[in-house]
Amino acid sequence: MALARIARNGYQQSGGATGRYARVGSMLGEESSSVSKSHSPFSGRFTAFQQNVKPHSSNLPFFSSIGGLPAAALGSRGVRTTPRYEYAHAQAAVEESDSECENLKYPTLEATKPGEKPRVVVIGSGWAACRFLKGLDTKVYDIVCISPRNHMVFTPLLASTCVGTLEFRSVAEPVNQIQTALAKEPNSHFFLASCNDLDTDKREVFCETSTDGGETHRFKVVYDKLVIASGAEPLTFGIKGVEEHAFFLREVPHAQEIRKRLLLNLMLSEYPGMSEEEKERLLHCVVIGGGPTGVEFSGELSDFIMRDVCQRYAHVKNYIQVTLIEANEILSSFDVGLRQYATKHLTKCGVRLVRGVVKEVHPNKIVLSDGSDVPYGLLVWSTGVGPSKFVKSLSLPKAPGGRIGIDDWLRVPSVEDVFAIGDCAGFVEGVGRPVLPALAQVAERQGKYLVELFNRVGKQGGGKASSGKDVPLGDPFVYKHLGSMASVGRYKALVDLRQSKDAKGLSLAGFVSWFIWRSAYLTRVISWRNRFYVAINWATTLVFGRDNSRI
Repeated sequence: MALARIARNGYQQSGGATGRYARVGSMLGEESSSVSKSHSPFSGRFTAFQQNVKPHSSNLPFFSSIGGLPAAALGSRGVRTTPRYEYAHAQAAVEESDSECENLKYPTLEATKPGEKPRVVVIGSGWAACRFLKGLDTKVYDIVCISPRNHMVFTPLLASTCVGTLEFRSVAEPVNQIQTALAKEPNSHFFLASCNDLDTDKREVFCETSTDGGETHRFKVVYDKLVIASGAEPLTFGIKGVEEHAFFLREVPHAQEIRKRLLLNLMLSEYPGMSEEEKERLLHCVVIGGGPTGVEFSGELSDFIMRDVCQRYAHVKNYIQVTLIEANEILSSFDVGLRQYATKHLTKCGVRLVRGVVKEVHPNKIVLSDGSDVPYGLLVWSTGVGPSKFVKSLSLPKAPGGRIGIDDWLRVPSVEDVFAIGDCAGFVEGVGRPVLPALAQVAERQGKYLVELFNRVGKQGGGKASSGKDVPLGDPFVYKHLGSMASVGRYKALVDLRQSKDAKGLSLAGFVSWFIWRSAYLTRVISWRNRFYVAINWATTLVFGRDNSRI
């Protein structure tokens, strides 16, 4: 015990951890030359009890390519998958038998001091979080963003990447480009990690990340204001085999895996000796869920089959098929006329629509509730989203459906200085408002409202912990639905501008709707550079077809 104390004190005096942040800069897409000790979160903020863990190249599983792009190209874009990196912000927790060290297990980004800017901690990097980060006044606040991915995914165009219409870099925007303070300000940081717990009494966020070797690194961050925007997870309804055998479509790695499986099945089906039955199974693409994501992916697949498979895989073009399975009606929130248009268009493009409920999923087939079997080679699951395990584990007020409960000003009731926005949040029953749908426009609108509230409160001196009680918050959040849009393939889309399902309003379908759909989404969050990439991708697709040579 005495030897351990001596060794620990010797390490504290050596300051061994303060110089490693420069090596981490390149891993986070920053130029190491621009990183100084003043940028390091270790500069008097982390507790001194840290283990001297040196990163090795074998523990840094950099993304070698996305869609065949070289790593150098990716470095300039700053896009990486949900990782298990080892970096200086998260030091390994050390087991100590000395009772004096019980409270020092986790390295900690300590609370802000008098005279320093208040710290806003944001959990997540989705639509709500990035809209909030984009507008936050960095002259008033320091920002800490914690997320298992270092980019925002432009989900409406994610289905297009699965078949080569768009490249993966076109639908991802690095967080430190959305909010440049995360890369430039000395006391603002982006931490590539997952949050697993909160202590609202001590204002601490517990985080962890893992290396390829399975070693877990944990740390804590103390906040003045906390914004939870951790998103949601795909709903599986507890159906056996879904998580093991189905692909989801919510992240860039999901789209990559779908693209690889699709092209691999096309190539395998041409092997000599392949039976007719096996060819039909390998080339049967099944989509579960008739919402916007499922319909858009089915439409993209039908385009791919009609324009590319017939030319590049002529030997198996008659075997490939797309089946969309929905328990009720597809696009149930849209106008009746638009639903009929979508049904007719998808059927014309070769998509088989089946009404049924999945009972069980096996490696090569689906069992429906009526007992019938549906063989498949590719299974994409898109049946909506629900609360994540992290949200369920929090001891916070809950809204109907298991989301984090919020009031009219997006605050979490009975907890001070904690806010929640996006798919993880919903109004508590006492507010008297319905739970808003898990849509990008809802998340973005909440992020825009909350950042205006934060900027106003911060300028009035209410940014510090427990200091905003007497500052007026202004008008409560009001959501006005602007309509729904969905692509159905072949440069056709649906635009439903009604404010609710039973209200009256303008509805459009066809090429004009597709143009409106593309234009509306491209003007939201994607940068001008990404808009340029998307425009080039669309133009080359029209002229040369999809690029599926690089997976």
